[in-house]
Amino acid sequence: MALPPILRNLPLPIIGAPMFVIANPRLVIEQCKAGIVGAMPALNARPASQLDEWLAEITETLAAWDRAHPGRKAAPFAINQIVHKSNDRLEHDMAVCAKYKVPIVITSLGARPDVNAAVHGWGGIVLHDVIDNTFAHKAVDKGADGLIPVAAGAGGHAGVKSPFALVAEIRAWFDGPLALSGAIATGGAVLAAQAMGADFAYIGSPFIATEEARAPEAYKQCIVRSTSDDIVYSSLFTGVHGNYLAPSIRAAGLDPDHLPEGDIATMQFGSGRAAKAWTDIWGCGQGIGVVKAVVPARELVARLAREYAAARERLARLAASPG
Repeated sequence: MALPPILRNLPLPIIGAPMFVIANPRLVIEQCKAGIVGAMPALNARPASQLDEWLAEITETLAAWDRAHPGRKAAPFAINQIVHKSNDRLEHDMAVCAKYKVPIVITSLGARPDVNAAVHGWGGIVLHDVIDNTFAHKAVDKGADGLIPVAAGAGGHAGVKSPFALVAEIRAWFDGPLALSGAIATGGAVLAAQAMGADFAYIGSPFIATEEARAPEAYKQCIVRSTSDDIVYSSLFTGVHGNYLAPSIRAAGLDPDHLPEGDIATMQFGSGRAAKAWTDIWGCGQGIGVVKAVVPARELVARLAREYAAARERLARLAASPG
């Protein structure tokens, strides 16, 4: 199946992951201007009324960019919706997305035919994130246009499947848009994702260490200093397994090598305040070893583009060499 028009002809085959708390209009706009799909969760807008302001800012800024750069138009943007019943803002946030005809909606924690139909009604497409082949089937059966396989090593809530296994299983029956997530932080890894069958790489954690990201400076510098050895996989903090930075776990007064069972809400800092996932316990994927500095988002995308081009050249040389 051919890619939907909105996803064709991107300068780089990358979708920015919609990181909870971290992503904001400034980051999304810079990602889109640099040629990749920028994304943020609707729930990052607080109060809910702020979502209207943010979508107005994104759409107006990108439209102005396109008018000024007709030969280098911005990539489309995406909004992430948590479709689980616990999200009491979903109806409101979907109405705001309909108002601005959001081109791409990324759904998480459940698949909803009514949500998919609503997005299709205004001309958008839906990508749904999944951690295994069973959930992939359910999402497509309920009307998702594309899938985001979240493989081992991804930041935040992540699965445990090898990307090789997960993509192969999904591609055995699904020929629609596929964006692979899981420790992708170089242009070579983007090309590798395509080589194994994905259309796009889905990249989040490296963008935390950008100037535009709405993260504390300590969080950004922790990513710069850390490697995959500093990533801990645990369900303690939200009830769902995810990857987190060990230094932030230590700062919460816990031993990342011996995490207890239980509910993080009952565990206190020395100040008596409960540690909060995402705010105090920092999510992060395993690919951060290549992140060496906090840079503007456009510089990170430019690095990925250079590496992607170099990887393609290497592959071409290998293909042309005898034997």
